[in-house]
Amino acid sequence: MARQLKLLKNDPYLQPHSAAIEGRHMQAEAKLRELAGKKGSLVDFANAHRYFGLHRQKDGSWIFREWAPNATAIYLIGDFSEWRATPNFKLAHPESAIDGVWEIHLPAWALADGQLYKMLVEWPGGMGERIPAYADHVVQDPKTHIFSAKVHAPARKFRWKDKDFSPNTSPLLIYECHIGMAQQTEGVGSYDEFRRNVLPRIAADGYNAIQIMAIQEHPYYGSFGYHVSNFFAASSRFGTPEDLKRLIDEAHRMGIAVIMDIVHSHAVKNENEGLGLLDGSPYQYFHRDASRREHPAWDSLCFDYGKNEVLHFLLSNCKYWLEEYHFDGFRFDGVTSMLYYDHGLGKAFGSYADYYDGGQDTDAITYLTLANILIHQIKPQAITIAEEMSGMPGLAIPFREGGIGFDYRMAMGIPDYWIKTLKELKDEDWKPTSIFWELTNRRADEKTISYVESHDQALVGDKTVIFRLIDAKMYWHMMVGDTDSDVTRGIALHKMIRLVTLATINGGYLNFMGNEFGHPEWIDFPREGNGWSYKYARRQWDLVDRQDLQYRFLNAFDNAMIELVSRRRGFQSKPVIKIWEKDDDQVLAFMRGDLLFVFNFSPTKSYEGYGLLAPGGVYSTVLSSDDPAFGGFGNIAMVDHYTKEDPLYAEAGVERLPLYLPARTALVLRKHK
Repeated sequence: MARQLKLLKNDPYLQPHSAAIEGRHMQAEAKLRELAGKKGSLVDFANAHRYFGLHRQKDGSWIFREWAPNATAIYLIGDFSEWRATPNFKLAHPESAIDGVWEIHLPAWALADGQLYKMLVEWPGGMGERIPAYADHVVQDPKTHIFSAKVHAPARKFRWKDKDFSPNTSPLLIYECHIGMAQQTEGVGSYDEFRRNVLPRIAADGYNAIQIMAIQEHPYYGSFGYHVSNFFAASSRFGTPEDLKRLIDEAHRMGIAVIMDIVHSHAVKNENEGLGLLDGSPYQYFHRDASRREHPAWDSLCFDYGKNEVLHFLLSNCKYWLEEYHFDGFRFDGVTSMLYYDHGLGKAFGSYADYYDGGQDTDAITYLTLANILIHQIKPQAITIAEEMSGMPGLAIPFREGGIGFDYRMAMGIPDYWIKTLKELKDEDWKPTSIFWELTNRRADEKTISYVESHDQALVGDKTVIFRLIDAKMYWHMMVGDTDSDVTRGIALHKMIRLVTLATINGGYLNFMGNEFGHPEWIDFPREGNGWSYKYARRQWDLVDRQDLQYRFLNAFDNAMIELVSRRRGFQSKPVIKIWEKDDDQVLAFMRGDLLFVFNFSPTKSYEGYGLLAPGGVYSTVLSSDDPAFGGFGNIAMVDHYTKEDPLYAEAGVERLPLYLPARTALVLRKHK
């Protein structure tokens, strides 16, 4: 290349792999030129959703198009035709269209809002009913459980009120949520219930973004929304498209950005609902090679990102959700699976050579790069996050610098670290050096989203952090005033783990709904193995609302620490400066700007006058995990602390800061100028 990419300049250890990095960059550049033309904008290209699918014309008539190159005939069928194929609803090939495009024009009276429809597709050797690939509203019959597309053409178009909204990413504080399980009762929650009952909680808790799971329609509720069938349809099990729009509009009114958990890494195998055999061909959207078409671990289908038609479909999908529903960005699911031919399964990724061993799927990388370019062309302030666990360098670096273009990557090693610590180490073996290294070990040029636990750590077969700490005693000893030692330990460590993780972010922080107050038990969606029960697919909000239970203490602490970092402008970009770590004492201290964070992880040792080395001055205590308001014992006074000169460290420009550090406590102090 004529110029060296900044990614390679910043990391000399990547130089041996420059050919691979430059090659993927040039491939993305070439595909961008091919699809976007001389203007270099993908915005005009990503309009498949406006061409394909069912659309009402200005004169009231209808037009429907589908790309189905293997089909020999296509009929629209529905309640308007008594679900029979008739000549009046038979599609044809328009003369001006590209190969494989089918089309039908219908008069205004032929279809009406609310009617159900599908395609009856014929192909060599077979036929079947299919839901159109670009269907924007799909519903399930409550009796037969059959899915159908639904004509969605309301007389009144939704009127947005959020024109001036812009996400706050300083820092980005994400509340991960699932609409269906956000309700108290056993059942499936709705967009409206979430808007009325849960959004106010999130706003009160201080989070400035929600990351919504399971939006794209999926046939199996228990898949958590990760086996998508209809990519352009908001799941109707939670309500109507307008209900979702009202939710997003209200979130924006509250200052909350709305991030969509988008699934472009694979698709459900279901043939009647999904894309698997839409036109009778198994490789219309997916790989021709059977060994690559099916995901070996997920029982799903893998897109062929080397096809322009697939790029057209997926890029248009990104644009659709941004423009039609005003989402503020996306968390891309399963990025690791996309990056490598072997999906990253069973690989250790212990060195840079593991990333560039010829196993990169450069077609998938090109798609992800183009998606990030497109998203930011449409909405410059949009947020893109990669769920990626291999640590691929450059993932969250701008394309112009040699990266793939995400704004953030999930710090997936952090929750794994906390689980491993809780499972394998005694409390007295926790080491501040290890904790600090794990929380700050990241590429300096990429922003991350740190978190203690997401929905992944709460699924059945696993345990939430609070359940690992307290286990069954949560059922009997969470009353206020109960000083059971296991519960006391669990509450103390729950607060400390969350604070140290939040305090060390370099981009954003994420929490799964309910975990801020230590929601008990696990997540288990209705399935045959549990008698199709919704008992564990809900959130018990009454636990945190009750004044006689200690859950409210955890929630209050979460609120306080979120508020603390929110008030510090640019907190996430300030350097994390370690000023003290002593494994023997289990004490850790570091500064960010004018805030000093101090942690005593020892389960038994309290320290009187513990002399940290810190910049000289006056420090005011602004947060203490030992505050009775947070379920603590009130042993830390909210007073000012003064440093004292120490001749041994005078040349280093630091002084002794004597503090009282009770066992299993954290405190935050603010240094006065």
